[in-house]
Order: sequence, then C-alpha cells, then structure tokens
Amino acid sequence: MSSMINIEPAQRIADSVFRGLREAVLNGVIAPGSKLSVPALAEQLDVSRSPVREAVARLISDGLAVETPRRGAVVATITPVELAELYEVRCVLEGVVARLAVERGSPGLADELDEILAAHRAALDAQDTSAVQHCDETFHIALREASGHSYAIRLLDQIQSFVRLGMRTTMVFGGLEPAWQDHRNIAAAVRLADAELAERRARDHIVRLRDSLRERSV
Repeated sequence: MSSMINIEPAQRIADSVFRGLREAVLNGVIAPGSKLSVPALAEQLDVSRSPVREAVARLISDGLAVETPRRGAVVATITPVELAELYEVRCVLEGVVARLAVERGSPGLADELDEILAAHRAALDAQDTSAVQHCDETFHIALREASGHSYAIRLLDQIQSFVRLGMRTTMVFGGLEPAWQDHRNIAAAVRLADAELAERRARDHIVRLRDSLRERSV
C-alpha cells in the first residue's frame, strides 16, 4: 500500500500524510470499509504515529472515514441513498455556479469550456475512461471558479469528494455520450451569455445523473 500513497516531503509531514491518505481513499487504493490502523500506516509510510493519527482524525472530520466499535477508524462507505441525496444538493449548487459564471462575465470562459469539450470529445473517441473523467471534472471546476462563489465552491468540492468515494461501491452511470452533450449544451448557454439557461441546463445535467442512479438502485 505504501507505494501507492504519495507523500510530499517538502510539506508539513501531517499535511502530506493527510493529502496522501485522502487521495488513496478517493482513488480507491484504500477501499471503503478498510481499517485505518495508525500503527500499520505509520510503518508503511515510514513516519511516526503522530502525523498519521492527525491525518486519520482529519479524514473523520471531513466525513471520509468513521469511527466504529472495536475496529477503530475505517474508510466511510457512501450508500446509494446517500449518493442520491448528495446529487439533490449538487444539482442546486451546480446551477447556481453556472448562472453566476455567466452573470459575472468571466473573460475567456466560453473559449475555455470549448477547449475542455474538444479534449473531452477526443477522450471519448479514444475510449480513454480516465481522460473522460478528468475532462468531466475539469469542466465543472472551470464553471465553479468562474462563479467566484467561495462557499458554493467549497461545498461542491466536499460533495465531489463524497461522490468519488461513493462511486467506489455504487456506479453512477448516466452515459458518457449524454454527459458530453449536457456539457456542450451548458457551454452553449455560456456562449450566449444566458444565465438562466445555463443554470437550468446545469441543473438538468445533475438531475439526469441522479435519476440514473435511482434507476440502478431499484
């Protein structure tokens, strides 16, 4: 496991351990339900127990790990019901940031989104799932940053972490091609400088994913 967890020595050791463990959890290197043993992790990472203990406590605080009787800290498991609830909140927030991104007239945003869409299209044609996921996340991040709404950005970042964790045990699959089409429609609304249309299309995009999740959970 240690070779799969990246620790940056230039950072404060506790911060580095936390970031490394967090990415290992979100990337599925440490699976949901896995025990986060402080002694074992300290030995694997070749660090003292103190920074590992602090990192695990931060994972618990962020909701990515939970304390359990007898086992101690384990990686959290996001259920399909919880994932659907996250999408309920996400659809509202993604709509808000899309609208604000247009209203605040972020220079170059439409061109940036078109570039992301082109890369997304190429990844789809190449059937490169990893690149598709990266382009999908990049598209949403561009809209969030353009909105300038710090609280919405913070909440969406947290929700996205839970979604990534939930996808380790529950597939959220609304179709790769429809997702690209949704993004293209949102980008078109941004290009038109139509804030209400951008908000509606951003919300519809997440609602479609939520509905797909519910159908697969029945």
